Amino acid sequence: MNLYSKLIVGIIILLFASCNNNKGKKHEAINQPIRIAISKAKGSVGYLKYGKWLKKLDSNIVYFDLYHTSFDSALIILNSCDGLLLSGGPDVNPDRYHQIEDTVLCETIDYRRDSLEYALIDIALQKGLPVLGICRGEQILNVYMGGSLYPDIPTAKPQNVGHRYTHIDSSLHSIAAEPNSLLAIIAKTETGIVNSSHHQCIDRLADNLVILAHTQDGIPEAISWKNPNGKSFLLGVQWHPEWLKNDNPFSYNIGIRFLEETRIFKLNN
Repeated sequence: MNLYSKLIVGIIILLFASCNNNKGKKHEAINQPIRIAISKAKGSVGYLKYGKWLKKLDSNIVYFDLYHTSFDSALIILNSCDGLLLSGGPDVNPDRYHQIEDTVLCETIDYRRDSLEYALIDIALQKGLPVLGICRGEQILNVYMGGSLYPDIPTAKPQNVGHRYTHIDSSLHSIAAEPNSLLAIIAKTETGIVNSSHHQCIDRLADNLVILAHTQDGIPEAISWKNPNGKSFLLGVQWHPEWLKNDNPFSYNIGIRFLEETRIFKLNN
C-alpha cells in the first residue's frame, strides 16, 4: 500500500471514529434527563408549582432551584443545564430601568434576585439556552433587554380587567395572540383564558422584542424575539401556566414546547 492509499485509509478511519463518537454522544444525551434551572423554585406553595408543573409534563426531568444557593454556585449549576425558567416573584427594582422615583409604587423588591437573574440571563443567552419567563420572568426579560415597566397597573392604567385577586385561580381573563405569532403557533389558537397575579406590566418594550399577545385592556401578555433568526428560544408570558389546568393550550403547549427546546439544546451540545 503506497503512502497515498495509507493516507486515504487513515482519513476514513478517523471519519468513521468521529461519526461513531458523535452517535455515542447523542445516544448518551437522549438517555440522560433534561436539566432545568429555575431562578426560584422553593420557599412557598407558589414557587414549588414550577417544578411540579415541569415534572408533570415530563417525569424524567431534573430541576434546580438557583435562588437558595450561593451566587457562584447558581451560575455553575446553570452552566450544566439545558434550559432556564425565570419564575414569578417580587417587583423588579425600578432603578434597573432608570425610574428610581417609581420605587414608592412598588411592593417587595428583592435586590439579590434582580442581580442573580441578570447574571442568569447573561449566561443563558451566551450559551444559547432556551429561556421561559413567567410573570416577573417576562418583566425582567424586558427590563434586561432595555425596556421598562409600569410600576403599578391600577395607578398607571386603571381598567376593568382584573389582573390580581386574592387567589390566582380566581383571577381569569381572556387574551388575544397575534396571528401567526410564536405564541399562536405554540398554543394552536389565537384566543383563550389565562390567569393573572401581578400589579406591574410592560410599559416600554425593548427594541429587540415583540409583543405576542394582549389583554382587552391593551396590557402586553407575552413577548419574544423580534427577529429570532440565529437566536435561541425565548418566550415570556405574563400569566402563570404552572397554575392552569393541563388542557389549557396556554399552559400545556407552552410547557411542552419549552421542554422540546431544551431537548434540542441537549442533543446539539
